Amino acid sequence: MKLNFNYDGNIACRAILQDQLENLDIKYQLLDLGQIEISDDVSEDSFTALQDSLKKYAIHIIDNPKGQLIQKIKDAIIEIVYEKDKFPNITISQYLSDKLNFRYGYITNVFSEYTHTSIENFIIIQKIERAKKLIIEEKLTLTEISHELNYSSVAYLSTQFKKVTGLTPSMFKRIVGKRRELANNE
Repeated sequence: MKLNFNYDGNIACRAILQDQLENLDIKYQLLDLGQIEISDDVSEDSFTALQDSLKKYAIHIIDNPKGQLIQKIKDAIIEIVYEKDKFPNITISQYLSDKLNFRYGYITNVFSEYTHTSIENFIIIQKIERAKKLIIEEKLTLTEISHELNYSSVAYLSTQFKKVTGLTPSMFKRIVGKRRELANNE
């Protein structure tokens, strides 16, 4: 039997963190995406156990300031791509500068230095991942998806989609449909 499923990575990650912290009886408070505040002192053994339990889910505790900034940049971008309706009409550069309290030039330099890609490229990848999820869900047309992701046209979405995936959105949609068809016939 094959099961198809959909999940929200942010919710899944929060649930894993909560389970692991509670299993170790560590008092905490969830803050922004990617941040937790530990209420009490944690023994070195408990901290090591937490790190080990999170590793099996590919969740790592970031302990250097630039690494933390990189994660905050990624989280802010993901937040914008997935929840754009919650944000005022300002540029991404202005939003990141305001949210992170750094000049945008510094943010882009640190991001590029540590990730070996640009913020712009990371945004494109996140938008295409979101487009893929929306195509798979089959609730929106490509025109609606391009509007949802702030593309000026379906053609521009298609161009970026093909650059990232090697497929046009229409081809991707056909492949998803064929796979569903095959899964349903088994």
